[in-house]
Amino acid sequence: MIDLEHSKLFTRWTHPMTGVTLYLLTQKVAPVQEAFYFVNASMTQDGRYLWFYCAHPPSGSSGQGRTLGVVDFEKDEVRAFPETQFHGASPYVDTDDGTAYWGMGRWLWRRGPEPGDAAEMVNALPEELVKNRTVSRIATHLTRSADGRAFFIDAAFGLQWVFGSLPVDGGDFQVWQRFDRNYNHAQFSPTDPDLVLFAQENHPDPITGLTFPIVDRMWLIRRGEPARPVFSSPIRLTHEWWDSGGEHVWCVWGNEAWRTNIATQEVEKIQWPSHCWHAHTSQDLRYVVADSNERFYRGCPSRVGFLNRDSGVYVEIADNPEMKGIVGSQYHIDPHPRFCSQDRYIVFTTTVRGQVDLAIMQVDDLIRRTS
Repeated sequence: MIDLEHSKLFTRWTHPMTGVTLYLLTQKVAPVQEAFYFVNASMTQDGRYLWFYCAHPPSGSSGQGRTLGVVDFEKDEVRAFPETQFHGASPYVDTDDGTAYWGMGRWLWRRGPEPGDAAEMVNALPEELVKNRTVSRIATHLTRSADGRAFFIDAAFGLQWVFGSLPVDGGDFQVWQRFDRNYNHAQFSPTDPDLVLFAQENHPDPITGLTFPIVDRMWLIRRGEPARPVFSSPIRLTHEWWDSGGEHVWCVWGNEAWRTNIATQEVEKIQWPSHCWHAHTSQDLRYVVADSNERFYRGCPSRVGFLNRDSGVYVEIADNPEMKGIVGSQYHIDPHPRFCSQDRYIVFTTTVRGQVDLAIMQVDDLIRRTS
């Protein structure tokens, strides 16, 4: 276990009502330091490296212009890498060796966590596909195939959205399907290298500026086959991700997290005390962490909580104040809580100090408190 209590990088913070203890990354390499979007792990399995997003207001936005930093717990150092500017929430971390991957323009890049590591181009969308168009997104969030051979791409350029797989060895990009509206949040199955979960998103027309709403949120696509919805009837859900076993997908709706069998469409629903925004489960499904809000807008007040499904006991972890102005509106500072490093830690973004901080806490403490 890492020694958060004695690290010079972190400051202990205790919830005034529940007594839960967080550790905030108060060693700053950027004014805004955020947790990853909850789909992708940001911490290595051995707990040595923890990657995070950096922003320098008013520069950039959540779509363009953030960069990466990393905590090295063994050396008790925090580092910033300005060469890692990325699209959206594209960064992906190899949790075995700590290498980070990210996308910008039509290129896919990587670098290791050590100061002497260099940025390397892994692959790129072909020029003959992109031509002279601006790539506004190479991937919503990069995910790697179960066989490790490729990353999935849900690129946006011109008037089309192109899905496909981009090999890690520099091989040719394989187009799976093209769309004439915005689909995103594509994620490789954790067990099947030929299957991807993705979302129908609100569609802002790039010519007229009109927005066309979500009708049927969750979809699957198998290599060589047309995409199909997860459910037989259209349904508007949100914030989907894969279950670690690969037979189920998760989403949230209202005050529930749904675990859906992709073969039978059978749904298991987990109740949350209030509106559920984003959620994540431990691999054994015994514990859930989620955030919530009463009314959504960028920078809105939010709460983060932990549910022990064995005991049925819930405890609030953080009550995040509203963040007004450009910091709240521009950098997608939702908490996005996630289990990391073999479910030993929870990482999320918080505003409990009146600024945007990266928070980490030990799961064992929460289990003891809720058992």
